[in-house]
Amino acid sequence: MTIALIDYGAGNLHSVHNALKAVGADVAVTADPAVVAGADRIVLPGVGAFGACARGLRGVEGMVEALDHRVRRDGVPFLGICVGMQLLATRGLEFEDVPGLGWIAGEVRLIEPADNTIKVPHMGWNDVAPMGHPGAAELVEPGEAYFLHSYAFHPERGHDIAAMTDHGGGIVAAVAHENILGVQFHPEKSQRYGLDLLSRFLDWNP
Repeated sequence: MTIALIDYGAGNLHSVHNALKAVGADVAVTADPAVVAGADRIVLPGVGAFGACARGLRGVEGMVEALDHRVRRDGVPFLGICVGMQLLATRGLEFEDVPGLGWIAGEVRLIEPADNTIKVPHMGWNDVAPMGHPGAAELVEPGEAYFLHSYAFHPERGHDIAAMTDHGGGIVAAVAHENILGVQFHPEKSQRYGLDLLSRFLDWNP
């Protein structure tokens, strides 16, 4: 079983690669759409601004088409991490209005805590509270994970929210739809909790 870890110049590739290897994955770090087209599972990392990540992904010729074909048509398991999760949205509003992949309807907006003493970015360990939905959402279990972000995903449909956390108000910690899972936190930085999630992803057959 081959895991395609997408290299588009905007991901924490080394750490994610090591975490996947630690749970026994056969990982191909790739910017080749042909590799993605033949992968059994796909992981899309992402670090930085939404717009830069979206442009970086679209800048790899044929990559968005390969992802769309393999994930949405063929139904292979997909995991988006941090900005890789946010790119699932219809659009991101970080500094500018930039289209996302549009796989899960919603938008990515600045975190605005109800309590102005709460700092942004949301950084460090925080609780992950699953919403009890079936399917991909079942991969996310209660626990604590490591977060680092200033913008948050706001899905249009509540059923697409797999888990929540709290940082001066509710923040979406994970989204899920059919064979697609996105997590706002970093599994590769979340010690045993994160490794267990990645292990469940490897065993998952949607």
